[in-house]
Amino acid sequence: MNSAQFTQRLRAGELLFGTLIVSPSPMWPVAVQESGLDFVFIDTEHIALDRAQVSWMCQTYSRMGLPPLVRIPAPDPYEAAKILDGGAAGIIAPYVETADQVQALRGAVKFRPVKGRRLAERLAGGPFEPTLEDYVRRRNTNALVVNIESIPAIEALDKILAVPDLDAVLIGPHDLSCSLGVPEQYDHRDFLAACETILRKARAAGVGAGIHYWGTAEEQARFVSYGVNLLIHSSDITLVRKHLREELAAVKKAAGKGGPAGPEAETLQI
Repeated sequence: MNSAQFTQRLRAGELLFGTLIVSPSPMWPVAVQESGLDFVFIDTEHIALDRAQVSWMCQTYSRMGLPPLVRIPAPDPYEAAKILDGGAAGIIAPYVETADQVQALRGAVKFRPVKGRRLAERLAGGPFEPTLEDYVRRRNTNALVVNIESIPAIEALDKILAVPDLDAVLIGPHDLSCSLGVPEQYDHRDFLAACETILRKARAAGVGAGIHYWGTAEEQARFVSYGVNLLIHSSDITLVRKHLREELAAVKKAAGKGGPAGPEAETLQI
């Protein structure tokens, strides 16, 4: 699947599955390719990856048919353009709270390489020449996704969803729970109500609806019932921790070396 196909399927409401990839190891892509994912999520907001590493990862996963969505450090159109130049299939902008932020990102993602006054006029509703409009539309098939993870973002959600060319919104559960005053209480009624509002509004607006979550299959299914069609499940490091702990405990038991299996695997909550 290429970036254009991914964006089309996302906007069409097809359920797409991904995971957070932390490791830039060259051994990782083949293992990930065999897991049944539709795309990968690479985070540069919280994970220490440099620009060359991210570009290598994007180029590799793209050629394996796993479109890479990259979260940039801030909702900055210049950061978005850098990541897209490196080969990303789409960008995720963190902690977006206004429609103006989405408009600026729209310019970087959907109208590259136009900049400056010409871009500002186009974003304000002015026309391009037909040849230029056709060029930027054919060239820029990357996905524009924004994180909704605060009370102000929910309050501005209708205006955010009305921005043309927005492909999806993505809930950031950890930050959202903190903004709601119920940190890491992912079964709290206020958190679940906020998620349902975000997801249902997005789908009603014809925009993809996503969440990055690490819970049980039943919990994931609940979000799908709310409207999720972009599901980022857990992360490579969290899954390795969990399964290594479980398998080592089984080996120790079989070898007669029972006892504590070690501390519970921590979840990478970003």
